Amino acid sequence: MNLELSAEQTAVRQLARDFVVREVAPHAAAWDRAEQVDRGIVKTLGDLGFLGLTVPEEYGGSGGDHLSYVLVTEELGRGDSSVRGIVSVSLGLVAKTIAAWGDEHQKRQWLPRLTSGEAVGCFGLTEPGTGSDAAHLATRAVREGDTYVINGAKTFITNGTWADVVLLFARTGDAPGHRGISAFLVPADTPGLERREIHGKLGLRGQATAELVLDGVRVPAGAMLGPEGKGFSVAMSALAKGRMSVAAGCVGIARAALDAALGYAGQRAQFGKPIAGHQLVQELISDIAVDVEAARLLTWRVADLIDRGEPFTTAASQAKLFASEAAVRAANNALQVFGGYGYIDEYPVGKLLRDARVMTLYEGTSQIQKLVIGRALTGVSAF
Repeated sequence: MNLELSAEQTAVRQLARDFVVREVAPHAAAWDRAEQVDRGIVKTLGDLGFLGLTVPEEYGGSGGDHLSYVLVTEELGRGDSSVRGIVSVSLGLVAKTIAAWGDEHQKRQWLPRLTSGEAVGCFGLTEPGTGSDAAHLATRAVREGDTYVINGAKTFITNGTWADVVLLFARTGDAPGHRGISAFLVPADTPGLERREIHGKLGLRGQATAELVLDGVRVPAGAMLGPEGKGFSVAMSALAKGRMSVAAGCVGIARAALDAALGYAGQRAQFGKPIAGHQLVQELISDIAVDVEAARLLTWRVADLIDRGEPFTTAASQAKLFASEAAVRAANNALQVFGGYGYIDEYPVGKLLRDARVMTLYEGTSQIQKLVIGRALTGVSAF
């Protein structure tokens, strides 16, 4: 892998960096307090091409490689993880999955709208009773002629109240476990689909997170994405790439923590000199810096494997595991550098720590990543 970025990759990273400085970072604290990101940001993300990265241009995408996508995601995570989540889910989990699994009609129907920011997607997998144990989800879709009728509930759905389409997973047969699950593209305005926003989250407060309740939701048989009974494979393929996106966002959080710690340590004086001159403060800062670089390299490796068509699932779990835990450490160390001032939201590090903490939970907990990695290394399943 050549670690030197191409001119195109450098340009897209700078475009993302400028966008974050201009239109994200100045508002991040206010969005966090209000528990709502400005909805207009979606159209801007689309206009800049960020919602179409890696999607073929013939379907409205902006093309590009996965490393470019990672570079943009890192910059968005550095500015506000709630904004990063919009892209990671609508593009990373939904649009990319339609591009990979959809038929021609589904691609033409949804991809141009998703990549332009005209529409937003959400990923309906997690349920109140099934998080890590997604293979035993309870939402059911019953065939009635040329339609399916869906009943059930989903929770912790990013973009849930903003979405125009739900990539929904439901049980379509009596086969046990993952073999009975299928995937559907459900328009969010379908009668019987109710969405309730979840408030009071610890972090990612600006992100539209929702519960979905499906009561007699009827969709045509053509709404099924991929073959019947292969929904679990659809979900896992989406999440494998999604873990790369989360890892990149975590690198962004850690970078923001490093920038904040360096800035504060250089201007805060104690014992007659800036605290940057104290050895134990330097230790905290150096630990953050090493975590940033290690997490970034693990994440870039995943992008490189995908772009070369090589297996990447284990590498994605390794990157997501390390980067999410590193983001928590980085934000916690930065808060320690700030001392008491880090504990009030006038300063950014408290938000960074709150946003980082959920990264070890969603799109597969740290424990699930260890099981995935362990199974790949030993050949023995722990499930």
